[in-house]
Amino acid sequence: MNPMKLSHINKEGKANMIDVANKADQMRTARAQGFIRLQKDTLLLIRENALKKGDVLTTAEIAGIQGAKKTSELIPLCHPLMITKLEVKTELLEGGIRVESYAKCIGKTGIEMEALTAVNIALLTIYDMCKAVDKQMKMENIELLEKKKEDL
Repeated sequence: MNPMKLSHINKEGKANMIDVANKADQMRTARAQGFIRLQKDTLLLIRENALKKGDVLTTAEIAGIQGAKKTSELIPLCHPLMITKLEVKTELLEGGIRVESYAKCIGKTGIEMEALTAVNIALLTIYDMCKAVDKQMKMENIELLEKKKEDL
C-alpha cells in the first residue's frame, strides 16, 4: 500500500468505510493521554471535592468510558467494536490534570480511536465541571501513546 494513500478514501476520492470482513480477529489494545491546564485555585477545589457539580475526577473517568463506547456513533468511518476493556485514569499534577486511557478488544480493526475518544471526553468533562471557576483552562498534548495488535 502506498504510504501516502489514505485508507478511508475510495477510487473516486470519496469517504469510504473500509470492509474488514476478511481480516482475522486479533487482540487489539491502545493507550492515549491528554492534559488539561488549570489554575491553582481550581486544582484546590477539585482536590477538596468542593466544586458545585461534584466529584470531578470520578465523573471524568466515567464520562471517558461512556464516550469511548460511543466512538463509532461520533466518528463516521469508525467501525463499532466489541470492547472488552476500557479504563480511564485521572491524575492531579502541578498545573493541571493528566488523563490516560487504555482500551482493549478482540476484533478486525484497531481500538486507538476509542482510547483517544475516552481521553477527549474525560478532558471535556473536566472542562465542563470547572468552567464556572476557571476561564483559562487549556486542553493539550492529546496523543496516542501505544497501539498494539496480537494474533490470537
